[in-house]
Amino acid sequence: MDRRSFLKLGAVAALGLGATPVAPDPRERRLANLRQLTAGGQNAEAYFDTTGTRLIFQSTRPPYGCDQIFTMKDDGTDVRLVSTGKGRTTCGFFFPDGKRILYATTHFGGEACPPPPERTGGYVWPIYPSYEIVSADADGGNVTRLTNHDGYDAEGAVSSDGRHIVFTSLREGDLDLYVMDADGKNVRRLTDGPGYDGGPFFSWDGRFVVFRASRPEGAALDDYRALLRRGLVRPGVLEIYLVRADGTGLTQVTRKGAASFAPFLHPNNQQIVFSSNIHDPSGRTFALYLVNVDGSGLERLTFADSFASFPMFSRDGKRLVFTANRHASAPREQNVFIADWVA
Repeated sequence: MDRRSFLKLGAVAALGLGATPVAPDPRERRLANLRQLTAGGQNAEAYFDTTGTRLIFQSTRPPYGCDQIFTMKDDGTDVRLVSTGKGRTTCGFFFPDGKRILYATTHFGGEACPPPPERTGGYVWPIYPSYEIVSADADGGNVTRLTNHDGYDAEGAVSSDGRHIVFTSLREGDLDLYVMDADGKNVRRLTDGPGYDGGPFFSWDGRFVVFRASRPEGAALDDYRALLRRGLVRPGVLEIYLVRADGTGLTQVTRKGAASFAPFLHPNNQQIVFSSNIHDPSGRTFALYLVNVDGSGLERLTFADSFASFPMFSRDGKRLVFTANRHASAPREQNVFIADWVA
């Protein structure tokens, strides 16, 4: 084993020691048997496979300078690197048969991590034009490029039948949602409103897509477009939207004027879990929320620390996985948590 492989193995072993029970917060009545699955680094966007026994997630951890894609068992063990270790990656997802994975990577544009954005003008998200969507075997082998476009293609997720991929793209000048076949062919546009449409997920039955979107107007729209020309997005006001998988029936779910994002539908298709700073006038802290698809019944789910996001229900609706910075031992540390869902 060469030194690089040894370092990879050591980093994975050190940060994948299994689930640690977390003391319950009585305010978090929907979460039972809460466990922490990772310890150290910046871990985010952990999503279940169809069986609920494995998770795919992105993590910045030694020896990597930016996010790579990993998988692990649902108890936090057996952590494995499944991306190439090159460039920056994001938005990992399993195909339903568990034999293939999906993620976005910048490595076709260069093996180094792309530079982080300058934030002298406030907090912004980078929209790297070198992001392309790929599929690979579950162990990371046989990487297949699915998009090949001069512009941002990322934020992908696979339908429950494995036939379609929904994703965000800048290919027509705005950040809109698109659907393509699992082999990257037959791309068609789902949304066309001015603003950022992103973070889409199919419902577990494949009938709906839930996503976040901004709909700026006037000076805010001018600012959005100016930033977009620089490969940036300012996530100031984002609302939760729902649309049928064929692009019809677009519905705005939330109207809170906050930064609401990372939505996922409960398998009952009647409730959406998402992250938001609705509760914080300063806009700096984020918690998980639950809302009915008609916008009613808003309920706060998490209360600890300053950040919780990227929630996902298991296919049977019995568990919830999410990312949070509770119990962090270092600045910017984020970890993956899993809980039994109390309906």
